[in-house]
Amino acid sequence: MKMHSKSILFISWQGAMGHVTRDLAIVKELRRIMPQVDLAWMAHPLAAKVIREADEKLLPESEQVADYNLAGLQAVSEFGLDLVKYLETSKEPRQKNVELLKRVLEKYPFDLIIGDEVYETLLAVSDGEIHLTCPLIMIEDFIGVRAMNRRLLVQLGVYVHNRKVVNAIRKTSGVITHLFVGELADVPDRRYGFLLPNCREFARKYYRFLGYIVRFDPAEYGDKARIRKKLGYGDEPLVICATGGTAAGWELIELCGKAYPLLKKEIPDLRMVCVCGERFGLPPPKVPAEVEFHGYIPRIYEHYAACDLAVIVGGGTTSLELTALRKPFLFFPLENQFDQQLYVAERIARHGAGVRMEYRRTTPEALARAIKDNLGRKVETNAIPFDGARKAAEVIVGELSQGQKKQNKRVIIGH
Repeated sequence: MKMHSKSILFISWQGAMGHVTRDLAIVKELRRIMPQVDLAWMAHPLAAKVIREADEKLLPESEQVADYNLAGLQAVSEFGLDLVKYLETSKEPRQKNVELLKRVLEKYPFDLIIGDEVYETLLAVSDGEIHLTCPLIMIEDFIGVRAMNRRLLVQLGVYVHNRKVVNAIRKTSGVITHLFVGELADVPDRRYGFLLPNCREFARKYYRFLGYIVRFDPAEYGDKARIRKKLGYGDEPLVICATGGTAAGWELIELCGKAYPLLKKEIPDLRMVCVCGERFGLPPPKVPAEVEFHGYIPRIYEHYAACDLAVIVGGGTTSLELTALRKPFLFFPLENQFDQQLYVAERIARHGAGVRMEYRRTTPEALARAIKDNLGRKVETNAIPFDGARKAAEVIVGELSQGQKKQNKRVIIGH
């Protein structure tokens, strides 16, 4: 790979798809400020597809990235996440990616590394397993893992993880810059765990806050009629049901399908579009033939802009996009997934956005009523900063200019 004066490696191998879409938004802003930057990516296969569609460059070694989505798939069942199982099944891919990154850094002389929630890299740098020769910027959207039940194994696993992360952040504070996608209010005002620091106070000291990141300008999507015409929709009431970039929470699609015939009795011209994400070889969810089904829709935010209501799994990126578009939505947090159940849900409530639902308590009849009650509802949200991509790009430019000053510290940490 040809290297220019400033070369960047962007790591976007964290599972799901919300990470890569915000990462691309950051790079778009970075290229606006610094058009000459030479940037290459390492990403999991689903993210790599989106990166190619954006005409971005992937390192050849990206094909060797271990996919955390497969580990997550083994830990997701019945609309819930088994955190202990995920921590166990993801050990091997995490270590494989650490080894891969070591080989990449030995081969290419980057000026900067950016990683989206690269906790395995943070811990490897702290332990001396990875020796950095350039700055590292780490992007995160939650602070502190939370146990969602009282099982001793879960409580212990969460505590050990939080302690490792806290110690690693402290140890590498002079060489790794932490960027938080969100506001200080998104960080819980509680301890990481016994004898560990308060999350919010820790974040004040070690993180820079960006506000929120969406991959589009919300002001460009206020004309629903124009967007509908562009996408081929008519004037009919439109409901978009989506799980996100992967199929975690696919049961929600089937629930929407069961609610559809009930809705049609009262709203005969209703149109429902379901988007399930990658199924990794598993059969698609069962929905009525009249319901439009897709595994993947590029720029799905345009379809959100065209809809009268969205029904989603409680993911952070999708809910942010709908909030930015001021669209009514029903969201179903995955059970036992702490970030969706706690952090994302609390942020949505604070912004006055979507309506929270619980999958196990929602019958097709209840979902049909909720859809009918919220269809086309006017949404007035609080003032929310959506300029996080620009702020992140500015930090990156600043880090590139200061990178040489930190190199001596970095050598001490690495060795």
